[in-house]
This record gives sequence, structure tokens and C-alpha cells, in this order.
Amino acid sequence: MAKPALLNNITHQHLRVRTGHSAEFGDNQMAAPIVAAEFRQVQAHYPIVFRPTEGGNGFEALALFGLAAGENLFLTNAGWDADYVPLAVRRQPFLIGVSGQELTVHVDEDNARLRCGPDEGEAVFLEEGSPTPYLEHVNSMLFSLHQGMLEMAGFIGALREHALLESFVFEVELADGAERRLEGLYTINEEQLAALDAAALDRLHRAGYLLPIYMVVASLSNFRALIDRQNRG
Repeated sequence: MAKPALLNNITHQHLRVRTGHSAEFGDNQMAAPIVAAEFRQVQAHYPIVFRPTEGGNGFEALALFGLAAGENLFLTNAGWDADYVPLAVRRQPFLIGVSGQELTVHVDEDNARLRCGPDEGEAVFLEEGSPTPYLEHVNSMLFSLHQGMLEMAGFIGALREHALLESFVFEVELADGAERRLEGLYTINEEQLAALDAAALDRLHRAGYLLPIYMVVASLSNFRALIDRQNRG
């Protein structure tokens, strides 16, 4: 279980973080949440799907890494086998918090990435207490993720307004005869998208939503790549 603590240069003066990717670090997940600003990079490697949020009142976008729970087909002995790793994965073990109007950075003190020696991983603070370039990069990722999550509300709202989300079931038989079935996920309804009039398309374009919509559609071809990775073992 996560143990978040407010990051500071006294308690965490000597904190170091291992930045690779492995199952030991919890990277053996079949999906990770993403924001619309990432869709262009994500669609080059992973299917982009949507899933209802807890309570069923909204949706979140996911990059899909596998076809079963606990399966990441991009995770190898050498690390992560793709040119782009989503922000929600790369920001580990750090989290962003909000205190009034101020954004704060927290660290999961139970995260396996912190279990390293004095000469391993990336230092978080310099000797005098200022952030290292690594922490500055983490701060930038956390801010991008935070802003992206805020902006996702408008994007999801537009998808629902135009009835562009539809549920789907993905079923496949693998080369070894095993079957995989994914359900409870949503994608873009391409027929509904094609039926939108010019005014609706213009509103989506002006809001910056049309490009990520088409990135979702383009990403679905990556299901074939996931199957191929699974069949290769």
C-alpha cells in the first residue's frame, strides 16, 4: 500500500530513486491512465481506450499494455520496450497534491524504487538542499499530468455530449489456443463521428479535441501488435 509523504529537503535529503522499469517496481500493469496531450505519442505504441471511473459518473482514458490483469507486454528483462512511456508511469514514485491554491509534491515512501544504496539511482536533492535536474524533470511531469487531468473533464464531456463513446468487447484466440476477453471498455463510435455536422466538428476542432479523437481511432490498430507480442511469448 502506498505511503505518501510531503517531499522536503530535510526528511528526504539523501533520497535516491531507481528510474528503470521492472515488475519489482510495479510496472507489470495492463494499463495506465493518460491525458489527451499524450495521445499523439501513445497512439504510436498502445491502444487507447476509455473506462468508467469509480461510481460510473465519468470516464478515464487508458493506454493498454496487455490483454490480462497484471500483464505488461512491453516489460522485458531489459526494461520498457517502447519509445514512449506514459506520464503516470514515469512520475513514479512521486505524486502531486493540492494545498489550497498551491500544488505540492509527495513521495510514496513504500515504493520499491526507493530501495537503493547511496550510489544507486537518481538523487532528488543536491547537498545544499536545492532540487536536482532529475527532480525538476519530475516536477514538470507532475504539473503536465495535473493540468492534463483537469483538461480531460472538458474532453470527456465533449465526447459524451456528441455520443462519441461506445462500449466494446475484445475477444481473441492466441496462437497457443488460449483466449483473451476484454470488456467494460469504451472507444470512439466512428459512425457517430462521421455523422457529425460541420458546426459540431468545428467546435471540437476549436476546443482542441478533434486531433485526440482521431488519435484514439488510429491507436486501435495496436491491438494487432499486442496480440503479436502475446503470441511471441
